[in-house]
Amino acid sequence: MKIVLQKFIAESGHCSRRNAEELIRQGRVFVNGERAELGMKVDETDEVKVNKTRVASAAKKVYIILNKPKGYTCTNRQFEGEKNVFDLIGIDERLFVVGRLDKDSRGLVLLTNDGDWAQKLAHPKYEHEKEYIVEIFNFQFSIFKTEKIIKEFTKGINIGDGDGIVKVKEVKYLGKSKFKVVLTEGKKRQIRRMFKAVGCEIKDLVRVRIGKIELGSLQEGKFKRINNDDIK
Repeated sequence: MKIVLQKFIAESGHCSRRNAEELIRQGRVFVNGERAELGMKVDETDEVKVNKTRVASAAKKVYIILNKPKGYTCTNRQFEGEKNVFDLIGIDERLFVVGRLDKDSRGLVLLTNDGDWAQKLAHPKYEHEKEYIVEIFNFQFSIFKTEKIIKEFTKGINIGDGDGIVKVKEVKYLGKSKFKVVLTEGKKRQIRRMFKAVGCEIKDLVRVRIGKIELGSLQEGKFKRINNDDIK
């Protein structure tokens, strides 16, 4: 059965559906030797190439939960001397990261070759929650200060650099210089920039949940596969 080209590419594990659409627009996708167009349909009998590399629909979907340590990047690109999350799993399948974390952050990331699932989990319109525990350097507790942070974070705060005003879905002070922060969408390093805007420096940032998928007791640097039933 033929399916839409961008879905075919996403299911191959090459990239997300959104990125596949962009590759098609850029003229970097060819079907049977002809430049592809958005919306065209293909199946396994068609030759689909992205940047001259042939892609095929993945036979088996892979879903992995990883507890990312600090110091690791979340990218498919390898750079000399830099540690990458894919170094931790040692799996041959071509996967990509859902819910990237910056190099200095740790916690839950998801790896998959299921482009449609990845898009639904990552796209802001689906409003999947991402929960973080954030520890602040030398945070001096006061009711006034914590109430100010909670108010500004939920109402909206300007983080600059062209991203303007952003906000969180939920923020709660947990004690001992720690906050719980829940986002449904996020700009690059958003949480760090929000705390910086209110004069706080982050000591530790760990993601503990994406949607209904929780980090749980998984040890740092370890991973586990989850099956289709867990995904549903």
